[in-house]
Amino acid sequence: MAMKLCVFQGTFNPIHNAHLQVAEFAHKNLGFDKVLFIPAAKPPHKSFDPKMSEHRLNIVKAAISDFPEFEVSDIEYKLEGKSYTCNTIVELYKRYKIDGKINFLIGTDAFRKIESWYRTDDLKKLVDFVVFIRENNFESDELEYLRSKGYNFKFMPLEFLDISSTEIREKIKKCEPVQGLLPKKAEEYINNYGLYKD
Repeated sequence: MAMKLCVFQGTFNPIHNAHLQVAEFAHKNLGFDKVLFIPAAKPPHKSFDPKMSEHRLNIVKAAISDFPEFEVSDIEYKLEGKSYTCNTIVELYKRYKIDGKINFLIGTDAFRKIESWYRTDDLKKLVDFVVFIRENNFESDELEYLRSKGYNFKFMPLEFLDISSTEIREKIKKCEPVQGLLPKKAEEYINNYGLYKD
């Protein structure tokens, strides 16, 4: 049976409560059957540590383990080369029976740069973007010009929750508390392996 699939791709270094809030809102309010988290194995614009890539995947698995409507995919760990979104989406259409188009969750900060993404002209035909606000004082008409360029998108009416993975990594490094920022099981995993300490 075909399903309405929403994809949430990112470095998730680490996944945090704002990520889960966005995914929950999308699932509850936009009628998706499943939200599929896809950690980038080899992010094209960031340096990566193969061992840490594996940990990032496992942290997402831990974080979403209590949410039956969420799933995590290791698809980018199986595909060769850099983790380019367009390649991943093409592969997902082969693996899943999709109702309509795949929906793609993306923050306003990343969506601003969408025209620079690898094979962006192919990507915009393959997905409908679901855009969530990732900055203060954001005006939705700032990105309306992208519609005329063929990007189909809608905004989620969700307030900006100011949590960043960078901030969390810095806090852990400085031995500062991160309660309320991380899903409990993600925090437990990070503590068990002593991650982000150096």
